[in-house]
Amino acid sequence: MLFNSYEFLFLFLPITLIVFFAIARTDKRMASTWLVGASLFFYGWWNPAYLGIILCSILFNFVVGSVLNDDNEKWPRKMVLTCGIVANLVLLGYYKYANFFVDSANAVLGDVFLLDSILLPLAISFFTFQQIAYLIDTYRGETKELDFLHYCLFVTFFPQLIAGPIVHHKEMLSQFARASLYSVNIRRHAVGYTIFTLGLFKKVVLADGIAAYATPAFYAADSGIALTLFEAWTGSLAYTLQLYFDFSGYSDMAIGLARMFGIRLPLNFNSPYKATSIIDFWRRWHMTLSRFMRDYVYIPLGGNKRGIIGSQRTNLMATMLLGGLWHGAGWNFLFWGGLHGCYVIINNKWRASHTGKAAATAREKLFGWSITFIAVVFAWVPFRAETMEGTKNMIFGMLGFNGISLDPSALRVLGDYGSWLMTIGISFDGLLAHMEGVTTFYAAAWIISLLIIALVLPNTQQIMRKYHPAFETYKGEISQLRWKWMAWRPTRLWAIIITALFIFNVLSLTQMSEFLYFRF
Repeated sequence: MLFNSYEFLFLFLPITLIVFFAIARTDKRMASTWLVGASLFFYGWWNPAYLGIILCSILFNFVVGSVLNDDNEKWPRKMVLTCGIVANLVLLGYYKYANFFVDSANAVLGDVFLLDSILLPLAISFFTFQQIAYLIDTYRGETKELDFLHYCLFVTFFPQLIAGPIVHHKEMLSQFARASLYSVNIRRHAVGYTIFTLGLFKKVVLADGIAAYATPAFYAADSGIALTLFEAWTGSLAYTLQLYFDFSGYSDMAIGLARMFGIRLPLNFNSPYKATSIIDFWRRWHMTLSRFMRDYVYIPLGGNKRGIIGSQRTNLMATMLLGGLWHGAGWNFLFWGGLHGCYVIINNKWRASHTGKAAATAREKLFGWSITFIAVVFAWVPFRAETMEGTKNMIFGMLGFNGISLDPSALRVLGDYGSWLMTIGISFDGLLAHMEGVTTFYAAAWIISLLIIALVLPNTQQIMRKYHPAFETYKGEISQLRWKWMAWRPTRLWAIIITALFIFNVLSLTQMSEFLYFRF
């Protein structure tokens, strides 16, 4: 079930909320049971067969966690932890990577191995990583869970089940135990409803709107078509913004839904395209995944010291490659992870060489932002392309290797300048010729408008800052709002604005599309 679907908006969500708070008036435990059952129904909407996988995973990890919590130490705790982590990785590896490894081996050795296509269970990467973090935290003595119902709620809570954020058990346990969670609070619902509506707008209007300019370009590149400079840049910038508003929209909707139930989730998305360095970018993009990779992969490998693998650069590269592979089973994702690994290593070298120097000037910050944004745009190409051939075609086009082509209508505007441009090799045989129905004006208007929203306007967390919509993954992340008049307040005017926006969102649901991170 999608957040941006009629079934969710007008059936699942209102029924789940009403029944939860109705039951909570007399029996809080039954209310929690209802929420777990509703979350499992939400998960099983796509394919009920996969309910068995998540239920077995929950039961297994709860048992392993209980053994790790056993003070009698009948079992070697380190061995129990190792077995638990390995079992989780085997489950994830089979469903997510088995086909990739078999196809890669067959490409080298010939058709030696036979394996039917394995359909990836929804959210397996998220609930697996979340439970691995739980086992490690339990082993370290940082958390303890003896209530199976609360553990089920921790894993299955539907606002963050499908695409994160990846939460820690210690972040959620105290919230599930609060008595105020089970009572109706009008202001809390208003805050959650506002955040959800803003996120829904980002998804159904902005992300889905600009997708029309990204999908055809990458389809053409994957089909072997050589895209020209403007075609390639239009497609890559469109996808850069589609992914931004798609994931930003989902993150807002997850936070808003959780707030309706009295739960605060960690901030997972914080205007990453405003970053002035790659390190800053990764502190803003999919923040809970970055935190997981740092705490449970990078630091255990040795961090900035020589560790299991080697030096800081080796540990960084290994972490980023694993991060790329987490996103998808394909060489494109490994390439994307490796590219960002190189970016972070270069950024670290730059920081080390500038330690102790004066704070960056406005010009230096602008230069840092420009380099970072361009690097991120190029890196999104292998992330989106289906094949390495498509990646090459798109990047070659962005570098101008396939020439420059403008829309024929531009000749009317350029006049004599158009003739001169033709003499230096620029053609006018149709900008975005491989993107049916796409025109120069609308493509440029969409890209410029969304860039302004992403780079200039405040984000949802800043607008809602006074009401603490989410807790900070890293301290001091939610910055002050520059324009105070944009701050949300529980007033009649804001109620009218958000209600009108919600109606507009519903009317824009001409076709329901999955969130891009659902496939990870």
